[in-house]
Amino acid sequence: PLYRNLDLSLRHYTVRSFVQGDAPFTGLANYRTVFDDPTFAPALLHTVVFTGVCLVFQYSIGLALAVFFNQHFRLSATLRALFLVPWLLPLIVSASTWSWMLNSDSGIVNAVLHAIGIGPVNWLTSPSWSLTSVIIANIWIGVPFNLVVLYSGLQSIPGSLYEAAALDGAGPWRRFWSITFPLLRPVSAITLLLGLVYTLKVFDIIWIMTKGGPADSSTTFATWSYQLGFGNLLPAFGPGAAVGNLLVVAALVFGLVYVRVQRKQALS
Repeated sequence: PLYRNLDLSLRHYTVRSFVQGDAPFTGLANYRTVFDDPTFAPALLHTVVFTGVCLVFQYSIGLALAVFFNQHFRLSATLRALFLVPWLLPLIVSASTWSWMLNSDSGIVNAVLHAIGIGPVNWLTSPSWSLTSVIIANIWIGVPFNLVVLYSGLQSIPGSLYEAAALDGAGPWRRFWSITFPLLRPVSAITLLLGLVYTLKVFDIIWIMTKGGPADSSTTFATWSYQLGFGNLLPAFGPGAAVGNLLVVAALVFGLVYVRVQRKQALS
């Protein structure tokens, strides 16, 4: 599939040539077409914002919940299981549920806002709110993954370290920043890397909720690639594949950075 996608991006494919396999080689012309397209800059910005904001909130909320559940209180296991529900649901179900909740006319979110005296918000139909809406939905879906992985990392930290720190007079915040956070760095790194790769390619949620609109206000590289290749009567297979390859390269770059950092840590 990777080779096929690369071949698509380097040739001028039409529907006929796609079937017959005689598309002419055009080199980097499809990539130049993508870079010159007015949609490129907004899609790049939306991809960066969507990925960055989702990663920050998913990791932060997941870490806070992992530390909370690490206290092993009563019903801890039951609540952890309930927090896994967003992760276990099919994405089409989650996205459809959020579309209903954020509906401008009949959504429960606007109903709650109206009850407290705030006017309705066009979550899915306003260019100012559409990207925020899909970010909120994706954060909700991604938090359980961070919770599970970080909670597992917390289990590997010896309790004797916390006991020694408590005897030395360290409070909860001091123990967190001096023990928990530093010792979770390897687990945090792989969690953020996997979250990055997943978030870069998120398509289902955005497409079901907003289809990248309105006016491309929530278009990312993933949805743009689909629109180019399958969303028009005359599909642009080459440019669509080129956008997809940009996502592959981005994920590969971050993966190589992670490997390099891990090697440096192992040597030190």
